[in-house]
Amino acid sequence: MRRTPHRSIALRALAVAALAAVSLPATPAAAAPSAAAACTPAQVVTNGGFESGTSPWTQSSTSVITSRSGQTAHGGTSYAWLDGTGGTHTDTLSQSVTIPSGCSTATLSFWLHIDTTETTSSVAYDKLTAKIGSTTLATYSNLDKNAGYVKKTLDVSAFAGQTVSLAFTGSEDSSLQTSFVLDDIALDTSGDSTPPADSTRTPATPSYTVSLSSNTSGTVWTGHESATFTNASSTALSEVYLRLWDNYHGTCDAMPITVTNVTGGTAGSLSVACTALQVTLPTPLAQGQSATIGFDLGITVPSGADRFGHDGAFNNIGNALPVLAVKDGSGWHLDPYTNNGESFYSLAADFKVTLDHPSALLVPATGTSTDTPGSSGRTVTTATASKVRDFAWAAGPFNKISGTSAAGTAINIYSVSDISSSDAQSMLSTAKSAVDAHAARFGAYPYGELDAVIDNNYWFGGMEYPGFVLDLVSTTALTHEIGHQWWYGIVGDDEYNSPWLDEAFTDYATDLALGKTGTNCWNSVSWASSAEKITNSMAYWDAHSSRYSTVVYGYGKCALHDLRRLLGDTAMTKLLRDYATSHWYGVSTTAEFKAAAQAATATDLTSFWSTHRIDG
Repeated sequence: MRRTPHRSIALRALAVAALAAVSLPATPAAAAPSAAAACTPAQVVTNGGFESGTSPWTQSSTSVITSRSGQTAHGGTSYAWLDGTGGTHTDTLSQSVTIPSGCSTATLSFWLHIDTTETTSSVAYDKLTAKIGSTTLATYSNLDKNAGYVKKTLDVSAFAGQTVSLAFTGSEDSSLQTSFVLDDIALDTSGDSTPPADSTRTPATPSYTVSLSSNTSGTVWTGHESATFTNASSTALSEVYLRLWDNYHGTCDAMPITVTNVTGGTAGSLSVACTALQVTLPTPLAQGQSATIGFDLGITVPSGADRFGHDGAFNNIGNALPVLAVKDGSGWHLDPYTNNGESFYSLAADFKVTLDHPSALLVPATGTSTDTPGSSGRTVTTATASKVRDFAWAAGPFNKISGTSAAGTAINIYSVSDISSSDAQSMLSTAKSAVDAHAARFGAYPYGELDAVIDNNYWFGGMEYPGFVLDLVSTTALTHEIGHQWWYGIVGDDEYNSPWLDEAFTDYATDLALGKTGTNCWNSVSWASSAEKITNSMAYWDAHSSRYSTVVYGYGKCALHDLRRLLGDTAMTKLLRDYATSHWYGVSTTAEFKAAAQAATATDLTSFWSTHRIDG
């Protein structure tokens, strides 16, 4: 994804020597791990949507949890309204929660709306604090006012194994009201703290077959999906998890993605804010054995120019198809959705997706598509894709232009109605040059055609899917998204835990494709703390969102430019091409890249990694 605000960052021109002066704290020797219980992913807040009365919440007054007029719920009818009196006042809301000891990841999330009659733009008169135990996790104030609800996500993994109080305290001063309105509070746990003995990624070689039919506008799709997979691990597989990523865009009471009538296994409970569904297999699957699960699928596209949303008549349907979660040496990867970046860790798979839709809607999609006549006034688009990590599509009355790159890749540009024909042509030219430039450096583009949907209303700038991207009218942004076809698409990674492996590498590739060499790359570099690293996970960046693009995109690509200058252009070019080849359709890790870079030079890179804060 290419975040629009980051793209104007002036990150250039402090000598790398300045970074070498940064003092990093010593890492203490790790204690020998002790045995821990396996983690069963769970959501441990009870009645987080306040739809079941007030229990087990403790509130400072009976009016905190309410459905009265004056504010509205994020989901359902009830919510928690702290303060809003316009006088000196304090409201509290708390609940005791137990975070399982066997889980390595615990994430607190809640939806917060703040309205105020304070007029200052600089003084926090009224405040809301979120605490767990005696630790203050975050503080919000009248300065954070917003028109609607905003989701807040906080990492509370350090409290695993503890029973603690989760508490919100709102305080107002003597005049001018501020209302802090909370809803849909959740604390999701996942990840085994004791890794299984076998670190093989499984379930492997997934194959998805999907048949969906849409309503007249393309906002509702219903049908069936099946997933066939093989257990690659020596440990028997007794369950799988489906990631229903787009349930982030709704609530557990009103889910945009619904899975029903599961066959080939028994559906368990939803977890991770209803984005993960456990399916228990009838019998444990031994190594090398395959199985198939199937289910009925419903998709409702919400309003909004988002990667999953509709901008008027134009629908973007990214991350809507349930895909299998990955289990490896860290256990099941059931990380939460992040709107700040990506969480989409999946293995290369084959897709055959049949989309029955009104003929007035064009349907660009991942893979190679063919159209056949359907029932009266309808068209059936069949898209097939091999070795891709996800599948996305769009539907709407797009304007379409097509062309072929010099190296032979078919390019289709689908633009919404307010994109001019000259801008569409410009994006076609950009896509042709970008796909060839990246292919020349990292290996031939393998996905047949490439579709780009262009809409200047995208708040996120751009978003990548295999063979399918969403973007603004921007040469730099489109070159970046197409670069993701290699760094995330072909060379995969765990996007939640190692976002730099796709974003920094893609921004570096974008620079090279546009003829930028990263000269004077570091400018006014300033690390926020000793904990800030290029290689931090999205759990860290969601808690420090203003620093995400600066460090991961900006400092990350500058570090790769520095590595190129250290190794030399020829050696760096060979390193990345060989690395892409060796990880083609596989998964990259920071440790593997560091090892490959070290093998490319006689210079000890230990201080380079330390100076550039690249851990792992």
